[in-house]
Amino acid sequence: MNAFATTDRPSVGESNGLVNGGAYHSARHDQEGGVKTVCWTTEGLEITRLRLLSDPGFPVFDVSYVHGILNGKHVNVRVPFSQLPKYGKGGMKTALYTEAKLTGKFIKGLFSSLSTLN
Repeated sequence: MNAFATTDRPSVGESNGLVNGGAYHSARHDQEGGVKTVCWTTEGLEITRLRLLSDPGFPVFDVSYVHGILNGKHVNVRVPFSQLPKYGKGGMKTALYTEAKLTGKFIKGLFSSLSTLN
């Protein structure tokens, strides 16, 4: 099974969740030199996973972690926010777009990498 395989589990409020979280984290940390942390505006970065967590009824998602690929290596990604709104004025996607726009550049993979647990 692919360590990066995802699935939706609506019964628990999850979208784009990992099928095998242990295999995913092992695959990321098996690279030589370890996993570095980079800013989300780093040239050439592709975000591969933006994990957001919340509770039903709570108005925001907390950022759990952000991962990416840079020069063929897995990296942790530092973002300039720790929460994103669930509702109102476009919700999390509009908030992400606004944050990205403030950087003045397109951030590859930003919207396709979203994973939520609510």
